[in-house]
Amino acid sequence: MRRNTFMKMALATLLLRQVAQLPAAETSKLTKPRILVICTGNSARSQITAGVLKALDPRLDVYSGGTAPAPRINPYAVRAMQEIGIDISGGTPKNVRQFLGEGFDYVITVCDEADRDCPNFRGKVGTRIHIPFPDPAKATGTDEEIMNVFRKVRGDIKVKFTSYYETEIRKRM
Repeated sequence: MRRNTFMKMALATLLLRQVAQLPAAETSKLTKPRILVICTGNSARSQITAGVLKALDPRLDVYSGGTAPAPRINPYAVRAMQEIGIDISGGTPKNVRQFLGEGFDYVITVCDEADRDCPNFRGKVGTRIHIPFPDPAKATGTDEEIMNVFRKVRGDIKVKFTSYYETEIRKRM
């Protein structure tokens, strides 16, 4: 058993030495891209976006936060995502300030208010981008009318972020 532990440690040391000799562009491909998606309430748009990105590629390390977090995730957002087979029901709104000291490859705002109110990060941020969507949580009407607004925003998010993943994120992995 001690011999097995020694062999694992020797192999790990050898691997670390090889990684240390790789150019920076190559070592970044060995880590999961860290992505933070921000909206105001972190109850709908950013949760939907995070769910879409995670479904596109489970290798992505995706987080979401809000500049003024809601008390809970919007149930219409959960239902809209369940319709396409993505479960975001375990999501909880978080304040973006809890992430300020962390580094991210991408910080993405999905609403104008969050873009305007986005705090400065102390951690390294590779790409900061703004891809806005209307707030489906402001929808009014019957249950079906509100769901249709959430479906529309979900569809728009899925189209834009599938394209962004294909053209930007995946090619950097």
